[in-house]
Amino acid sequence: MRLDTEGLFIQVSGITSEADALFAVALGADAVAFDFAPTPRQVSTSVVHDIVRRLPPSVVTVGCFQSEMPERVVEITNTLGLSVAQVGGAMSSSSLRYVSERVRTVVRSVRTPQQAYAHDVDEGVDYLLLPDSDQSEDLENCRGVLSDPLVLRPLIASGLGPATVAEFVELYGVWGVDALGAIESAPGVKDAVKMGEFIARAREAWRRKADAAAG
Repeated sequence: MRLDTEGLFIQVSGITSEADALFAVALGADAVAFDFAPTPRQVSTSVVHDIVRRLPPSVVTVGCFQSEMPERVVEITNTLGLSVAQVGGAMSSSSLRYVSERVRTVVRSVRTPQQAYAHDVDEGVDYLLLPDSDQSEDLENCRGVLSDPLVLRPLIASGLGPATVAEFVELYGVWGVDALGAIESAPGVKDAVKMGEFIARAREAWRRKADAAAG
C-alpha cells in the first residue's frame, strides 16, 4: 500500500535514540527508520518500541531488514506497529509476496540501479530504494533508471547528504530521499546541524522544482 504523503518524502535512517527521532521529526522529516540488521546502527525491538510510542501518529516508522526471514520481517513490523518494512539483501519473489500480503507498505532496497527492473508487479513492492547516491558517479549510474518510464514504482534515493540532496531533487524525478551516514557525527549519532541542513535543502529544492514546473 502506498503511503499517504504529499510533496517530497524525507526519511532519516539509522535512528538509535528517542532524542534523534524526535529531533528529526521536529526538523520536518516524514519518516524515521530503524536498523534491525547487524550493523553499527542496529537497535533492539524493545528500544524501537519505546521510541515509536513517543512519536506523533503522522510519522512514518520504518523497519530496515537485511537478508532476513520473511516471517521475522512480518513479526517485527506488525508487533511494533511500524508503517513500513524496508527489505534489503537476498529475498525471493515468493518471500516478498509473503511480506507484502501481511504488512502495510514494503520498500525494496536494490544494490544497483539496474535491479530496479528486476521486480515483478505481483511481488507487492510499493517503493524501491536506490543505492547510495552521494557522489557524482552514483548520480550518473542512477540517471537511466530515474528517467525510465518502465520503472513504475516510486523511487527513493538513499545515501544523500546536505551537499548533494538539493541537486539530486532538482535534477531527478525521485519520490523521496533518505539520509544516513552523511548526517552523523558517529555511526548512529545524528548531527543536528547536518540533519537540519539536509531536510531544509531538500524541501527548498522541491519547492523550486514545483514552482518551475508550474511556471
